[in-house]
Amino acid sequence: MFEKVTKVLAITAVSTMLVVSTAIAAPITIKFAHVVAENTPKGQAANKFRDLVAERLGGKVVVEVFPSSQLFGDDAVLEAMLLGDVQLAAPSLSKFERYTKSLQLFDLPFLFKDMAAAEKFQQSEAGQKLLNSMESKGLIGLGYIHNGLKQISASKPLHVPADANGLKFRIQTSDVLAAQFEALGAVPLKKPFSEVFTLLQTKAIDGQENTWSNIYSQKFFEVQPYITESNHGLIDYLVVTSAEFWNGMPEDIRTEVKKALDDAIAFGNKVAEEKDMSDKQRIIDSKRSEIITLTPEERAQWVEVMKPVWKQFEEEIGKDLIDAAYASN
Repeated sequence: MFEKVTKVLAITAVSTMLVVSTAIAAPITIKFAHVVAENTPKGQAANKFRDLVAERLGGKVVVEVFPSSQLFGDDAVLEAMLLGDVQLAAPSLSKFERYTKSLQLFDLPFLFKDMAAAEKFQQSEAGQKLLNSMESKGLIGLGYIHNGLKQISASKPLHVPADANGLKFRIQTSDVLAAQFEALGAVPLKKPFSEVFTLLQTKAIDGQENTWSNIYSQKFFEVQPYITESNHGLIDYLVVTSAEFWNGMPEDIRTEVKKALDDAIAFGNKVAEEKDMSDKQRIIDSKRSEIITLTPEERAQWVEVMKPVWKQFEEEIGKDLIDAAYASN
């Protein structure tokens, strides 16, 4: 009888140890959801992050990447993150309007003359401070992934602002971008990224604004006969996580995950720079879209029409922040 009890206790102890050791060994899973193709700068940065974490934290942390809106679109991903359904996302900077007005800064037209100016501002004290502008809402920014400067594609050639009058353009969910197109006399329509190709193909909209890599990877150039090289705005992404998840990670693991993410972002930003020009050339080579190069006089007209949008949102964003960003040029 005593031997039986001892045996039962021994088996129970071993079982308990197995359960405990399994619980301890269970890796932290990070679901990283984004809306673009895997061959884009953001897609490549996400995959690089997954691979670096596997290499450096194998067994402790597992990153699962869900590209092309497989898990959530940009409009739903932040709510899903706050519910714990996804741990990492990289929505466009335009997507955070309901959580903070400060990030509307990046939607202002003709704010940055080139990507070097955008990078300079993002790495500055003011740019880094913006990463924590949503912490009270439960979100923490971890870094900026570049995509590039925006061009405007349309069903007709756009040389001067008046050419856009009355046309319907898809925009991200941003009041600044709505005001930008309204300044042109155009009709802005807030639609999900995943629907843009179909909307263009069916002529439900007349045009859209995007970077060369997005225009190429999403095949927008196949259904848009004209692309005006305006470089009028910025599309960058904010890698974001929930404060609850991020602060709940053991500090040593969190430090290593952040290092891997920083390295992946640096890699993605290099890809962005290279793809910007190579994808533009691919579009030219396809002969599907005519690329319109603005003269200095034409470009000055676009700036003149769009620049009043800065004043319109100055109070919400903060004049000091706008001045600091503009000074990076």
